[in-house]
Amino acid sequence: MLREGGGDTGHFFCPHYIYPMKTMGVSEFKERCLALLDRLDPEGLVITKHGKPVARVVPVETDSADLIGKFADKIVIHGDIESTGLEWDAQS
Repeated sequence: MLREGGGDTGHFFCPHYIYPMKTMGVSEFKERCLALLDRLDPEGLVITKHGKPVARVVPVETDSADLIGKFADKIVIHGDIESTGLEWDAQS
């Protein structure tokens, strides 16, 4: 992993992930563990010890069925979602 930033607050770039991963020292993780797990980002969290990565915490993948209704009242649709907005002649 390549490190960006200094201390235990930088980001690690893992070759298997596109997103930069947030890092945290093991002592801080121990203090805040339960709260962090409740709001864990999809890209996860790298735990460091003496500035070196020792673990990566990532959320468990959820089934697609768990996503049904998850975004109700959070997404607003503008216009006709079945149209490209362009008029075309199928006969030509």
